[in-house]
This record gives sequence, structure tokens and C-alpha cells, in this order.
Amino acid sequence: MISRSLRIAALAAGFFAIPGVFAAEVAGFKIDDQVKVGAGDLMLNGAGLRSKLFIKVYIGALYVSEKSASPAALLDATTPRRMTMRMLRDIDADTLYGALLDGLKDNNSEAELAALKVQTEQFAEIMKKIGTAKNGDTVTLDFAGDSVAIGFNGTARGKVASSAFARALLKVWLGDNPVDSSLKKALLGG
Repeated sequence: MISRSLRIAALAAGFFAIPGVFAAEVAGFKIDDQVKVGAGDLMLNGAGLRSKLFIKVYIGALYVSEKSASPAALLDATTPRRMTMRMLRDIDADTLYGALLDGLKDNNSEAELAALKVQTEQFAEIMKKIGTAKNGDTVTLDFAGDSVAIGFNGTARGKVASSAFARALLKVWLGDNPVDSSLKKALLGG
């Protein structure tokens, strides 16, 4: 006969072995352990806070099909990846796009950017159509081997077809000069 406390312990162990809905908490917000992208599920690689001059801007979370602490492995992956940005303040489209453009410039050579001019303009047009992202809104960037799909609050907003642009954009967070070094570390699971 199994004792009552042993049954409770076994039940608790079984409960905690079930994958949770949330993997982490950042700035008081629970971060999903996994997300569905297309027909597949991606798992959280890491999440952290993007701040600028002590102002909380957004919570960034990186979802992948295979976890990695290597920026190069994540940049070169051909499997789906998703970067989510949950806004913690209102940001107009020009400011958000401008910050992403600065990140592109800081992590890619002039020659690389020149080769991606058309794709960067497509991305700018999509971002500007989003308008102001309000506190609580979520922007998603789905990186596939050959494109980046942009979403806003769960609605697809457009796609830029280019594997080179996808890699260049992901370098905003994972490149040698990331938009926020502590966020990069958090996205890498650190």
C-alpha cells in the first residue's frame, strides 16, 4: 500500500513534468514556452528586456526549433525562428523602423546593405503601415530560410522574400553590435 504522502509526491512530480505554458517571466510578464508558427511549434530560446536610457521599450523573445547559445548557429539556421517584441510603451512606426534600421546598419556592411536596398524598402513599407505600436501590442518577425514574415497582434502584415535580408535583420539582436547586449545574452538563454 502506497502512503498518502508518497502518492502526493508522485502526483506533484507528474504535474511538474508536464511542459508548462510559460517558460519565463520578464518585467512582470509571462513568456510563452512555445509558439505555433505555420504547422510547427517553436520553443523559447530566450527572452529579455530591451531598454534604452533606463526606459523599458519591449520584451523580446526568440523562438527556435532547436535551442542554441551560438549566435552564428541561430543566424545560419534554415529552420524557422521567431522574434517577438511585446511593446511596453507606445512607439510610432517611424521610431520602431528607425531603430531596426539602425540595428541593420550597425551589424551589416555598407555593401551588404546596398545589396539589400530593395528588401529594406519593402520592410520599411510594411512596418510603416503598422502605424503606432501601443503598449501591449506585439510585433512578430518569422524568419524562414528564404524570407521574413511580419505580424502585428496575430495578423500577418507582409513578407520580405530574401534569405540574406532575414539573416541581416536577425543580426539586429544577435550580431556583433546588437541593439541591446543584455537582451542578446538573454535571447541566447543566458
